[in-house]
Amino acid sequence: MTDAAVATPPRHGSLLSADDRTRRRNAAERRFRLYGLIAVGIAIAALIVLLSSILVNGSSAFRQTFLHLDIHLDEKVLDKSGTRDVAVMSKVTTIGYGKLIDAALKTTIEDEGIAVAGLTAKDVTDMISKEAAAQVRTRVLADPDLVGQTVSFKVLANGRIDGYLKGRVTQESAVRDSNVSPRQLHLADALREKGLLSRDFNWGFITAADASELRPEAAGLGVAILGSAYMMIIVLVLSLPIGVAASIYLEEFAPQNRWTDLIEVNISNLAAVPSIVYGILGLAIFINFAGLPQSAPIVGGLVLTLMTLPRIIIPTRAALKSVPPSIREAALGVGASKMQSTLHHVLPLAMPGILTGTIIGLAQALGETAPLLLIGMVAFVRDYPGAPPEGFFDPAAALPVQVYNWTQRSDPAFVERASGAIIVLLIFLLIMNAVAIVLRRKFERRW
Repeated sequence: MTDAAVATPPRHGSLLSADDRTRRRNAAERRFRLYGLIAVGIAIAALIVLLSSILVNGSSAFRQTFLHLDIHLDEKVLDKSGTRDVAVMSKVTTIGYGKLIDAALKTTIEDEGIAVAGLTAKDVTDMISKEAAAQVRTRVLADPDLVGQTVSFKVLANGRIDGYLKGRVTQESAVRDSNVSPRQLHLADALREKGLLSRDFNWGFITAADASELRPEAAGLGVAILGSAYMMIIVLVLSLPIGVAASIYLEEFAPQNRWTDLIEVNISNLAAVPSIVYGILGLAIFINFAGLPQSAPIVGGLVLTLMTLPRIIIPTRAALKSVPPSIREAALGVGASKMQSTLHHVLPLAMPGILTGTIIGLAQALGETAPLLLIGMVAFVRDYPGAPPEGFFDPAAALPVQVYNWTQRSDPAFVERASGAIIVLLIFLLIMNAVAIVLRRKFERRW
């Protein structure tokens, strides 16, 4: 009896028609794509909600309520000597200017025939911001010839009046608010009808310094923007050459041994260290040991440099590693040295990745808050820092710290300004990321 081959049963169906196993696999792939679309949709929806809330709450910070007044700059009050000497006129405090503004508003109300039942002199005075007198004083000292004339001024209205025009304050809430009365809101309506009260673009929010809790309408980002700019200059000047030089050495020249492996592991670990740890390090080294001043951009810049270095070294090494070995071999084959091969060929080809990593690292440093809080940059700063290099050692604020500072204050107007500051910070971050994309595409080389 001979062995007979067992015939396999014939397969039914065709390659053009899917069987049960293929249908299950295709269904699983469709579910996976659906899960991915749902995840992307949730992320986009969350981003839209976040940006919408910030824009809705913060866009009003860029518009402020102003009173349009014709103020008589009485020479008997502002310049009794009649010499128009700025040194003499500067001795007049804001109290004297405030009386002139109050008189101008009362005269305007009388001339326009505005009548509000129960309106008191204090109600009229409190319509004007405490910062208005300082604004008028600054303009008069800049041009002493204005004294003795009746000049049109656009002065800040009180923060509660500004909140009323923005819908944050109502007649009902004014009854329970000790800082504003319903009579003042009626007066605000009358002044707005006469064109004497209006909401205009608030350049002071961008250029002015911070203000006290009693005058939120005058608070601005000028010192914070300048402080952040100074810190970014320090971070760029220090972190870019140090980070690129360290990356070139580790990737192109360093021998592969235990020491370089240990350095690479520590660089990766430093990139994951919480930023507040760098703040503690900066407090111990730069302030307590080196004796550098608190709240100074130099200290903030040094702390952010330490934090940014690992975030520059890692993408720079990746960019150098992405250059094909054939580029190095070709350069060495025609007689170039290792240094010439790296600087003349490898580094230019890796430049797009290096610039992108550097700008993204700077953008991350711009938004850091925790390390700056520990080195004292949360202090209230009214004076602008000087020009570099002296300005690096003057007290200053920073944009993320200013946002934190405003959210800690009780007046709702500061919450509005905090959202506005977030918008400004996001604009800077978008600009920096856009620059990174443009540079990457401009210098990108394909092989």
